[in-house]
Amino acid sequence: MSKLYAITDSHLMPGKKLITGVTAALEGGCRLVQYRDKSLDHQRRLAESLELLAVCRAYDARLIINDDLQLAKTINAHGVHLGQSDGNPRAARALLGDDAVIGVTCHASLALARQAIKNGASYVAFGRFFASNTKPDAPPAPLSLLNEARRELGDIPIVAIGGITLANAPRILTAGADMLAISHNLFAAENIKLRAQAFCAL
Repeated sequence: MSKLYAITDSHLMPGKKLITGVTAALEGGCRLVQYRDKSLDHQRRLAESLELLAVCRAYDARLIINDDLQLAKTINAHGVHLGQSDGNPRAARALLGDDAVIGVTCHASLALARQAIKNGASYVAFGRFFASNTKPDAPPAPLSLLNEARRELGDIPIVAIGGITLANAPRILTAGADMLAISHNLFAAENIKLRAQAFCAL
């Protein structure tokens, strides 16, 4: 999987900015994109996710759908990312197939991560590690969690999320993360392609 995991932001990227922003990130080397939109506009979300999927396929990248298992199934996305209240990874695997990427939010809990892995998760995500623009109220997680997770969870890919920047990303990687989930610090950049290249070069 790509080290840079780009997560879209519907507030930062309204309308055409969604596709142009993701395209720029892909041009910069990103190969894993999560479509995150919490709105109830199902028709727009369907149209946007289909367009994103086409762009990702053009760059040999994967598209993950945030929280919406049925949308992921409908468009035949590469996978889904589930929060703790968004369903069981085992059920997601049964619906999306053996090759689907199933990610699970585990906050700051190794117990949740172990359960997610037991249920068939492809990767586990921990965070937030720093102050976050996307999820300002999310509970903090210590960097030491990544070291513990690396020792205890074997080869399962570990994603870190929450306030990650070019300045603090090396600390996250050194602590044991495999992937950096970036939203605001990537898509709010003046030049998204160059910012993606910089993250990929770490």
